[in-house]
Amino acid sequence: MGLEKILHSFQYAVAGLVYALKTQRNMRIHFTAALIVLGAGLYFRIGTRDLVLLLFAITLVLMAEMFNTSIEKAIDLFVQEYHHLAKVAKNAAAGAVLVTALNALVVAYVVFYPRLESIGLSTGRGRGAPLLATTASFLLVMLLTMAGKAWVSMGTGKKGRLLSGRTALAFAGGTALTMLSGDFLVATIALALALLVAHGRLGPESPGLAGIITGALLGTFVTAAVFKLAGW
Repeated sequence: MGLEKILHSFQYAVAGLVYALKTQRNMRIHFTAALIVLGAGLYFRIGTRDLVLLLFAITLVLMAEMFNTSIEKAIDLFVQEYHHLAKVAKNAAAGAVLVTALNALVVAYVVFYPRLESIGLSTGRGRGAPLLATTASFLLVMLLTMAGKAWVSMGTGKKGRLLSGRTALAFAGGTALTMLSGDFLVATIALALALLVAHGRLGPESPGLAGIITGALLGTFVTAAVFKLAGW
Protein backbone atom coordinates (compact mmCIF):
# COMPACT_ATOMS: atom_id res chain seq x y z
CA MET A 1 0.00 0.00 0.00
CA GLY A 2 2.87 2.33 0.86
CA LEU A 3 4.54 1.70 -2.49
CA GLU A 4 1.28 2.34 -4.29
CA LYS A 5 0.93 5.73 -2.58
CA ILE A 6 4.48 6.64 -3.54
CA LEU A 7 3.79 5.71 -7.17
CA HIS A 8 0.59 7.76 -7.17
CA SER A 9 2.47 10.74 -5.73
CA PHE A 10 5.06 10.40 -8.45
CA GLN A 11 2.33 10.24 -11.10
CA TYR A 12 0.67 13.38 -9.72
CA ALA A 13 4.00 15.22 -9.80
CA VAL A 14 4.64 14.19 -13.41
CA ALA A 15 1.09 15.22 -14.32
CA GLY A 16 1.74 18.66 -12.84
CA LEU A 17 4.92 19.03 -14.88
CA VAL A 18 3.19 17.86 -18.06
CA TYR A 19 0.29 20.28 -17.43
CA ALA A 20 2.69 23.21 -17.06
CA LEU A 21 4.49 22.28 -20.27
CA LYS A 22 1.23 21.84 -22.18
CA THR A 23 -0.55 24.99 -21.00
CA GLN A 24 2.13 27.54 -20.06
CA ARG A 25 4.00 29.16 -22.92
CA ASN A 26 6.71 30.57 -20.66
CA MET A 27 7.33 27.11 -19.23
CA ARG A 28 7.89 25.77 -22.74
CA ILE A 29 10.24 28.66 -23.47
CA HIS A 30 12.25 28.03 -20.31
CA PHE A 31 12.37 24.31 -21.09
CA THR A 32 13.59 24.99 -24.65
CA ALA A 33 16.21 27.41 -23.36
CA ALA A 34 17.36 24.77 -20.86
CA LEU A 35 17.83 22.24 -23.66
CA ILE A 36 19.83 24.77 -25.69
CA VAL A 37 22.05 25.62 -22.72
CA LEU A 38 22.67 21.95 -21.90
CA GLY A 39 23.45 21.33 -25.55
CA ALA A 40 25.98 24.17 -25.46
CA GLY A 41 27.45 22.58 -22.32
CA LEU A 42 27.97 19.33 -24.20
CA TYR A 43 29.46 21.20 -27.14
CA PHE A 44 32.01 22.95 -24.90
CA ARG A 45 32.54 19.81 -22.78
CA ILE A 46 32.07 21.60 -19.48
CA GLY A 47 33.22 19.96 -16.24
CA THR A 48 31.14 18.43 -13.47
CA ARG A 49 31.15 21.56 -11.31
CA ASP A 50 29.92 23.79 -14.13
CA LEU A 51 27.30 21.22 -15.10
CA VAL A 52 25.98 21.19 -11.53
CA LEU A 53 25.82 25.02 -11.56
CA LEU A 54 23.82 24.98 -14.78
CA LEU A 55 21.47 22.26 -13.49
CA PHE A 56 20.81 24.19 -10.30
CA ALA A 57 20.10 27.38 -12.26
CA ILE A 58 17.79 25.56 -14.68
CA THR A 59 15.99 23.79 -11.83
CA LEU A 60 15.40 27.08 -10.00
CA VAL A 61 13.88 28.69 -13.10
CA LEU A 62 11.57 25.74 -13.82
CA MET A 63 10.52 25.49 -10.15
CA ALA A 64 9.77 29.22 -10.01
CA GLU A 65 7.69 29.00 -13.19
CA MET A 66 5.69 26.07 -11.77
CA PHE A 67 5.12 27.88 -8.46
CA ASN A 68 4.02 30.91 -10.49
CA THR A 69 1.54 28.74 -12.39
CA SER A 70 0.23 27.22 -9.15
CA ILE A 71 -0.29 30.63 -7.56
CA GLU A 72 -2.06 31.98 -10.64
CA LYS A 73 -4.43 29.01 -10.83
CA ALA A 74 -5.20 29.13 -7.10
CA ILE A 75 -5.98 32.85 -7.32
CA ASP A 76 -8.17 32.36 -10.39
CA LEU A 77 -10.07 29.63 -8.51
CA PHE A 78 -11.06 31.87 -5.60
CA VAL A 79 -11.03 35.37 -7.13
CA GLN A 80 -13.66 35.89 -9.80
CA GLU A 81 -13.36 39.69 -10.02
CA TYR A 82 -10.42 42.05 -10.18
CA HIS A 83 -8.72 42.56 -6.84
CA HIS A 84 -5.58 44.58 -6.21
CA LEU A 85 -4.09 41.99 -3.84
CA ALA A 86 -4.60 39.22 -6.39
CA LYS A 87 -2.67 41.29 -8.90
CA VAL A 88 0.10 41.90 -6.35
CA ALA A 89 0.36 38.15 -5.65
CA LYS A 90 0.59 37.32 -9.35
CA ASN A 91 3.14 40.06 -9.97
CA ALA A 92 5.26 38.90 -7.03
CA ALA A 93 5.22 35.32 -8.34
CA ALA A 94 6.22 36.54 -11.80
CA GLY A 95 8.96 38.61 -10.18
CA ALA A 96 10.34 35.44 -8.58
CA VAL A 97 10.59 33.88 -12.02
CA LEU A 98 12.42 36.96 -13.29
CA VAL A 99 14.93 36.81 -10.41
CA THR A 100 15.71 33.15 -11.09
CA ALA A 101 16.01 33.85 -14.83
CA LEU A 102 18.52 36.65 -14.17
CA ASN A 103 20.42 34.32 -11.86
CA ALA A 104 20.50 31.74 -14.66
CA LEU A 105 21.93 34.33 -17.04
CA VAL A 106 24.72 35.13 -14.58
CA VAL A 107 25.50 31.43 -14.11
CA ALA A 108 25.57 30.88 -17.88
CA TYR A 109 27.91 33.85 -18.26
CA VAL A 110 30.29 32.54 -15.59
CA VAL A 111 30.27 29.02 -17.05
CA PHE A 112 30.54 29.81 -20.76
CA TYR A 113 32.70 32.94 -20.85
CA PRO A 114 36.01 31.06 -20.30
CA ARG A 115 35.06 28.69 -23.15
CA LEU A 116 34.16 31.59 -25.43
CA GLU A 117 37.45 33.25 -24.51
CA SER A 118 39.35 30.11 -25.48
CA ILE A 119 37.87 30.14 -28.99
CA GLY A 120 38.57 33.75 -29.82
CA LEU A 121 37.91 36.20 -27.00
CA SER A 122 41.55 36.86 -26.12
CA THR A 123 42.10 40.36 -27.46
CA GLY A 124 44.73 41.71 -25.10
CA ARG A 125 42.26 43.78 -23.06
CA GLY A 126 41.94 43.60 -19.32
CA ARG A 127 40.20 40.50 -18.05
CA GLY A 128 37.81 42.61 -15.96
CA ALA A 129 36.60 44.69 -18.91
CA PRO A 130 34.04 42.19 -20.32
CA LEU A 131 32.42 41.55 -16.94
CA LEU A 132 32.35 45.28 -16.13
CA ALA A 133 30.85 46.18 -19.51
CA THR A 134 28.24 43.40 -19.28
CA THR A 135 27.23 44.32 -15.74
CA ALA A 136 27.05 48.02 -16.61
CA SER A 137 24.92 47.22 -19.66
CA PHE A 138 22.42 45.16 -17.67
CA LEU A 139 22.15 47.77 -14.91
CA LEU A 140 21.72 50.62 -17.40
CA VAL A 141 19.06 48.73 -19.37
CA MET A 142 17.19 47.89 -16.15
CA LEU A 143 17.32 51.51 -14.95
CA LEU A 144 16.16 52.88 -18.30
CA THR A 145 13.36 50.31 -18.43
CA MET A 146 12.10 51.18 -14.95
CA ALA A 147 12.39 54.91 -15.68
CA GLY A 148 10.42 54.47 -18.90
CA LYS A 149 7.68 52.47 -17.22
CA ALA A 150 7.45 54.98 -14.36
CA TRP A 151 7.27 57.88 -16.81
CA VAL A 152 4.48 56.27 -18.82
CA SER A 153 2.41 55.43 -15.72
CA MET A 154 3.04 58.77 -13.99
CA GLY A 155 -0.21 60.51 -13.19
CA THR A 156 -2.35 57.71 -14.63
CA GLY A 157 -1.89 54.96 -12.04
CA LYS A 158 -1.65 52.44 -14.88
CA LYS A 159 1.21 50.08 -15.51
CA GLY A 160 3.71 51.43 -18.00
CA ARG A 161 3.44 49.80 -21.43
CA LEU A 162 6.24 51.67 -23.14
CA LEU A 163 8.50 48.65 -23.51
CA SER A 164 9.14 45.08 -22.40
CA GLY A 165 11.80 44.95 -19.70
CA ARG A 166 12.37 41.20 -20.08
CA THR A 167 12.89 41.58 -23.81
CA ALA A 168 15.31 44.46 -23.23
CA LEU A 169 17.40 42.38 -20.81
CA ALA A 170 17.31 39.34 -23.09
CA PHE A 171 18.63 41.33 -26.05
CA ALA A 172 21.17 43.04 -23.82
CA GLY A 173 22.51 39.61 -22.86
CA GLY A 174 22.43 38.40 -26.45
CA THR A 175 24.27 41.49 -27.67
CA ALA A 176 26.90 41.12 -24.94
CA LEU A 177 27.54 37.48 -25.83
CA THR A 178 27.74 38.34 -29.53
CA MET A 179 30.23 41.15 -29.01
CA LEU A 180 32.33 39.11 -26.60
CA SER A 181 32.56 36.05 -28.80
CA GLY A 182 32.55 37.37 -32.33
CA ASP A 183 31.44 33.85 -33.23
CA PHE A 184 28.56 33.24 -35.63
CA LEU A 185 27.29 30.13 -33.80
CA VAL A 186 27.28 31.90 -30.44
CA ALA A 187 25.57 34.94 -31.96
CA THR A 188 22.89 32.70 -33.50
CA ILE A 189 22.21 30.93 -30.18
CA ALA A 190 22.11 34.26 -28.32
CA LEU A 191 19.64 35.70 -30.85
CA ALA A 192 17.47 32.58 -30.67
CA LEU A 193 17.27 32.79 -26.86
CA ALA A 194 16.46 36.52 -26.98
CA LEU A 195 13.72 35.91 -29.56
CA LEU A 196 12.27 33.14 -27.36
CA VAL A 197 11.98 35.62 -24.49
CA ALA A 198 10.43 38.23 -26.79
CA HIS A 199 7.93 35.69 -28.13
CA GLY A 200 6.97 34.80 -24.56
CA ARG A 201 5.96 38.42 -23.95
CA LEU A 202 3.26 38.31 -26.63
CA GLY A 203 -0.19 38.06 -25.08
CA PRO A 204 -3.08 40.05 -23.62
CA GLU A 205 -0.98 41.25 -20.66
CA SER A 206 2.09 42.11 -22.73
CA PRO A 207 3.30 45.58 -23.74
CA GLY A 208 2.32 44.74 -27.31
CA LEU A 209 4.46 44.30 -30.40
CA ALA A 210 5.63 47.93 -30.32
CA GLY A 211 6.72 47.60 -26.68
CA ILE A 212 8.58 44.36 -27.42
CA ILE A 213 10.39 45.91 -30.39
CA THR A 214 11.25 48.98 -28.30
CA GLY A 215 12.66 46.72 -25.56
CA ALA A 216 14.74 44.77 -28.06
CA LEU A 217 16.16 47.98 -29.56
CA LEU A 218 16.89 49.41 -26.12
CA GLY A 219 18.75 46.32 -24.95
CA THR A 220 20.71 46.02 -28.19
CA PHE A 221 21.80 49.63 -28.66
CA VAL A 222 22.53 50.39 -24.99
CA THR A 223 24.72 47.29 -24.67
CA ALA A 224 26.51 48.00 -27.95
CA ALA A 225 27.14 51.58 -26.82
CA VAL A 226 28.51 50.50 -23.43
CA PHE A 227 30.87 47.97 -25.02
CA LYS A 228 31.99 50.59 -27.53
CA LEU A 229 32.75 53.07 -24.74
CA ALA A 230 34.62 50.31 -22.89
CA GLY A 231 36.82 49.91 -25.97
CA TRP A 232 35.62 46.39 -26.78
